[in-house]
Amino acid sequence: MPNEFLVDKSSLLQGVTRYIEKNLINGTFLIHRALLRQLEQESKQGLVTSDIALEEIEKLKELSERYLFAVELVGKENGDTEQELRNYCLERGCNLLTADELTKKMADLLGIGVTFLDPLPEPLTIETFFDESTMSVHLKEDAVPKAKKGKPGDWEFRIIRDTPVTGGEIKKIVSEILNSIRWTKGSFIEIERKGSTIVQLSTYRIVITRPPLSDGWELTATRPVARKKLEDYALNPELVKRLEERAEGILIAGSPGMGKTTFAQALAEYYMKMGKIVKTIESPRDMHLPSDITQYSKNYAEIGELHDILLLSRPDYTVYDEMRNDEDFRLYIDLRLAGIGMIGVVHATTAIDAIHRFLNRVDLGTVPGILDTVLFINKGTVEKVYSLEMTVKVPEGLREADLARPVVQIKDFLNDRVEYEIYVFGEQTMIVPVGRLNLNTLENRITRAISGVIPDAKVKKENGEYVVEIPREGISSFNRKINTKLRKLEKKHGIRIRVKLQDKES
Repeated sequence: MPNEFLVDKSSLLQGVTRYIEKNLINGTFLIHRALLRQLEQESKQGLVTSDIALEEIEKLKELSERYLFAVELVGKENGDTEQELRNYCLERGCNLLTADELTKKMADLLGIGVTFLDPLPEPLTIETFFDESTMSVHLKEDAVPKAKKGKPGDWEFRIIRDTPVTGGEIKKIVSEILNSIRWTKGSFIEIERKGSTIVQLSTYRIVITRPPLSDGWELTATRPVARKKLEDYALNPELVKRLEERAEGILIAGSPGMGKTTFAQALAEYYMKMGKIVKTIESPRDMHLPSDITQYSKNYAEIGELHDILLLSRPDYTVYDEMRNDEDFRLYIDLRLAGIGMIGVVHATTAIDAIHRFLNRVDLGTVPGILDTVLFINKGTVEKVYSLEMTVKVPEGLREADLARPVVQIKDFLNDRVEYEIYVFGEQTMIVPVGRLNLNTLENRITRAISGVIPDAKVKKENGEYVVEIPREGISSFNRKINTKLRKLEKKHGIRIRVKLQDKES
């Protein structure tokens, strides 16, 4: 009697037909109706893994005609699929064919015959598209393959093959990727939704989409080309001191592909080497960190679960990569207010845009307690560093003393100059660029408005207003045109300008 093998989903994803073609396994292959029902339901839900498994069954039938072996449809559709497969093997005395370690272990415990498919040592097609300078590969059905080559902030988009990639070719690559997950360390399906699948395959982050979500099969594979240490960034010693001693509410901002996650990774390792307990929250998990740092997946845990785990385990720092929605920001805020050091990574075109995303989620007075250091990453370098402080004052641009109120000052950390002020005016939270209201800047503008006609005029600030002092011999040159310019400056900047004659001593 020939060997009989009842296939499960893992053996189909592993590519049982490859083992048949290499003459590593032969006999009669049995397909259980309960498995077909499961694959049909999952395929209707848009799961890519089920589509791949169904296509493998089709290929198995084609091979049976070429190599003259039998493929039989067996069993009934009732009940749990795994239980149905086990029961059928016990009744018929056939072997359960699997590539899943847990299924093999359970079969051994239950006394069920089992044949385990060990991984085949074959190179992955997706790896052939990469070289040492490739950041990401972009494959789209009926389009030529392209790749980003270079480094964060300094890359080129290049065609890497002249002939378009077909849908069948992408499916084959996807099948290889899914097959290799079980035996490649640090690999897993991070997210599987209707029409999309996100896979972490060792150092590769792979996003797969298919119709109807996309207009054709598409695969994007990203690989980090740079793994930096914090020392490689040549940071200002004062900034390093702040990161070591004071910074506990850190925000890392920047545009996509500029090196935010690479910097966050370097900072996490730096804190670990300082003897700090560091954990990460990622979606998907694509940081490459030492085993001392625990990496949590937001996709495999409820937000409340992560909240409880981190509050109870009390890490010194938690890196929250790719903060996007309200839940992400709320968790960051809650953990920070609980006293846990937080490092958040957000997409933003400017550093102030990143801060703005917190303002509608918390009271103004708590902002400096949540965020104390904001780093803006551009082209792989730290381009801007802000510190946040709370004070009570009359906001710049306002003059009345009774308008004093709590103001969050956003300072350029390296020169301690205030660049923005945040305060509540009426019911609206205002973010005002102080640079435009800077005394020297306004003095220069007022001076330029009058110096062409009265070169010896002087401008200074007294008691919240700007005073233009005109020499007595220049009073005859003061005309309506100059006065109009000064009134426009008043209106534009919300300031007051007063004109007077210079004292004789001046």
